[in-house]
Amino acid sequence: MRAALWLMTLFALAAAGAWLAGNNQGAVTLFLFPHRIDLSLNLAVLAVFSVVLLVILAQRALAAFLALPKRAQRWRLQQKERASHAALLDSMGHLMAGRYLRARKAAEQTLAKEALLQSSGVTLDHALSLRTLAHIMAAEASHALQDKVRRQHHLDQALVQVQASPGSERQSLLEGTQLRAARWSLDDRDAKASLERLRALPPAVGRRMAAMRLQLKAARLAGQPAQALETASLLAKHRAFSAQAAESLVTRLILELLGQTHDMDSLQRVWKRLSSSQRLLPDVAAEAALRCLQLGGPAATARLWLQDLWIPMQANPVIWSDAQLLRVVQAFDACLPGAEADDAFAWLTRLESAHQSQPRAAHLLYLAGQLCMRQRLWGKAQSLLGLAVKNLQVPSLQRKAWMALAELAEQRQDPVQAAAAWKQAAKVSSD
Repeated sequence: MRAALWLMTLFALAAAGAWLAGNNQGAVTLFLFPHRIDLSLNLAVLAVFSVVLLVILAQRALAAFLALPKRAQRWRLQQKERASHAALLDSMGHLMAGRYLRARKAAEQTLAKEALLQSSGVTLDHALSLRTLAHIMAAEASHALQDKVRRQHHLDQALVQVQASPGSERQSLLEGTQLRAARWSLDDRDAKASLERLRALPPAVGRRMAAMRLQLKAARLAGQPAQALETASLLAKHRAFSAQAAESLVTRLILELLGQTHDMDSLQRVWKRLSSSQRLLPDVAAEAALRCLQLGGPAATARLWLQDLWIPMQANPVIWSDAQLLRVVQAFDACLPGAEADDAFAWLTRLESAHQSQPRAAHLLYLAGQLCMRQRLWGKAQSLLGLAVKNLQVPSLQRKAWMALAELAEQRQDPVQAAAAWKQAAKVSSD
């Protein structure tokens, strides 16, 4: 539509001009004594327009001719600037391709070309950023080449350039440089230096995923499972890992933290720091309960920590792996209440209901038999453990079940059954 309007306007102007030129009867007379020149008004206007156009064109041509030296100089500087940028891009490409010597050489060429520009009196608007990135590329290549001296030199130079940068660029360049330096220290197995650089970052930067990944690795390397656990929990919350990887990592860190406890007070502090979802991890709860018993803590506390695992342990099919189920059963077995315990009746009721709901579950039969034995219900314990040894597939539990049956037979003063049970226990041990 716009093109059609422009076309109609041009036709209207052309028609108006043709009409005015055709009906214009004016004349222009020039007196050049002793001559007289008569011109039509149309020709005079055309001549004046032509002269003005020629003057403008001549002026522009002269200005372009006089500007040729400046344009040539600007073109040469532009070529040098492009060469420095191309060298930096080459450095990045060589670094990604694993050509570290070429990458460092290209980065140093970037610095040399930028220095030539500066010596010629030209200062780029992004000169500080260009020099900083070139030093970082050279330091990265030197790190890959295990040249720590040159890496430190380029790192120091990069920090100098960062300090001279304006406020808008300084923050991002400083954060990037510190993160790279923290990763290099981590690669050198210097966890202390890596953590110090990460702590020097602003809090907002420390909560970024890249910084938290480095902090997690550095904390694990430094033997600080508490800090590593806190960082891993944040990463899992932000979905930095898959669900299975996050659970496995968090579990390992909690187990390391539990292994470093040496008294009940520290163990209880660690347990209180765990979230509700972390307390439901089977390996964590089982290890905490066993650690409580190892440190001489009350069995009631261990049973309390294991109580939340009771419902998932009765799931059919079992939602845990065989190793996790075995660890939980061992933890329950270690802290089952005796006849004098206040919660003995509650646990006896709980195990009986679980056995009735799943009469063929070997691990529930085993626990119910062990509990009945501690409650001095000898006949019921013998029947439950007799059923358990037929279905148990784990040698350690099967051996303990046979040993319990042997002790029950000795209490009944049945040496034949006791000897047979002890023999089966020894056979399981030898197998």
